[in-house]
Amino acid sequence: MRTASVNRDTLETKIQVSVNLDGKGTGKFNTGVPFLEHMMDQIARHGMIDMDITCDGDVHIDDHHTVEDIGITLGKAINQAVGDKKGMTRYGHAYVPLDEALSRVVIDFSGRPGLTMNVPFTQKRIGNFDTELFYEFFQGFVNHALVTLHIDCIRGFNAHHQIETVFKAFGRALRMALTPDPRMEGAMPSTKGVL
Repeated sequence: MRTASVNRDTLETKIQVSVNLDGKGTGKFNTGVPFLEHMMDQIARHGMIDMDITCDGDVHIDDHHTVEDIGITLGKAINQAVGDKKGMTRYGHAYVPLDEALSRVVIDFSGRPGLTMNVPFTQKRIGNFDTELFYEFFQGFVNHALVTLHIDCIRGFNAHHQIETVFKAFGRALRMALTPDPRMEGAMPSTKGVL
């Protein structure tokens, strides 16, 4: 089983993340940021990753540190659970619609962190949640999962739909990339021989 548990304690947040990359898509979340928990559930369900995330953060100031640090810690946990990457598919992509919205996510477990995100949010906030924080989440994830990630919201006018399609597509792309490829027979999925 490809599993990992990571703790991250700072003066701003105390976070515990556990993942099982070969799970059933179950999630338990206690972060103090309900909309983020809704999005984490999308990753778990569509990525078929069991996730348990708890965070005690300084949400009395705002949600920034909690959202960014959860991205960092989840990235570390997935990177640890992936292990040496031998036999994995490596690349993943997905298009996901939700009513009028459509997003595409492409991921490469390249060992080289890079984020290109083009989501022209139609609103600055979804309820009390600042939509700009999703960039911080994904940047933290990318830097610590050591992946290249491209995120594009192709269309949509409802900001909730826009971001939900992104997270569903992210989960699906993760699922594809993380799936072991039986034809690889434990080989490294790179012409360099290392990732």
